Amino acid sequence: MKLLVWFLAFLLTALTAHSYLARQAAQQPQPEVLHCAAFSPYVGAFNPDWGPHPNPELIDQLLDNLIKHTPFRCIMTYGVLNGLDYTFAAAKKRQLKVIAILWLDKDIAVNSQSISKGIEAARTYPDTLVRLSCGSEVRTRHSHAFDSEITRCLNALREAKVSQPISTIDTWWEWCNRSLICAPTQFGAQVDWIGVNVFPWWENKHSGAYTCIPAAKAADFHIDRIQTIRNTYPGKEVILTEFGWPYGPEQRSEINEHTGKHCGIASKSNQRQVIKQTFAQLTQKNWSGVVFEAYSENWKPANEGPFGDYWGICQNTPPYSCGLQ
Repeated sequence: MKLLVWFLAFLLTALTAHSYLARQAAQQPQPEVLHCAAFSPYVGAFNPDWGPHPNPELIDQLLDNLIKHTPFRCIMTYGVLNGLDYTFAAAKKRQLKVIAILWLDKDIAVNSQSISKGIEAARTYPDTLVRLSCGSEVRTRHSHAFDSEITRCLNALREAKVSQPISTIDTWWEWCNRSLICAPTQFGAQVDWIGVNVFPWWENKHSGAYTCIPAAKAADFHIDRIQTIRNTYPGKEVILTEFGWPYGPEQRSEINEHTGKHCGIASKSNQRQVIKQTFAQLTQKNWSGVVFEAYSENWKPANEGPFGDYWGICQNTPPYSCGLQ
């Protein structure tokens, strides 16, 4: 009898504790779910590598157009220098949320300017800039040669006591430490959240024979990679910071450089399918994501080949018509 009484008391205590922990978990603030569009104002003849940079009037026009013709009320931006920080004032005026990337590259002096300007912007627009990233695909572009620049930026943001959660953005391959059996990198302990870029289109070109992903399977591929990263970095918010599919040249495909296979067809209908299916799955899981990109950019083919200027959900020349083409 005493044993039964003890067991019932133990069970009641356990249930009460479980209920308390469940209530506590429910009361914990959850990260805001963001569905955003990657925004760069280098449309038309503008090129980030040379010549004049987009002026405030153009940035205003592009944001107004995006708001009018798409559902996005959040953007991700790619720099804070050369007048691009005006985007934050324009976003605040329009009640847009911003994931702001402080662009990092080979020029250490320019990186320092980006870090300083980024800290200033974070303090000036604490309610508009909701996430900060030290660079985008720095490791993908430069291997690990500039890891110290990423760390320097993260440390500077910490020392400045910015209010926004901070990270660095890279491909899932880099966040898996370049391992098929995903392994954590040194940056997992340095960041508040993890920004992951996933592009089945480029996997179809560059990866080995195991990868051949059509548009119909792209959303599943995105979600599987994000789940892998979440499992590798438990407790960290993971955001799909770039995903998409080119809408042209119509009916063309990339060729896998290892196998010669044609995988993935560029088309307006395929772009629409990939974006809508991915956001639908993200919504089901209450995960955040950023479609690449708001506006197509004419300068990209020099770096990315013939598909480089076909990723936008809006055209890059007036009247900047939008729609999931």
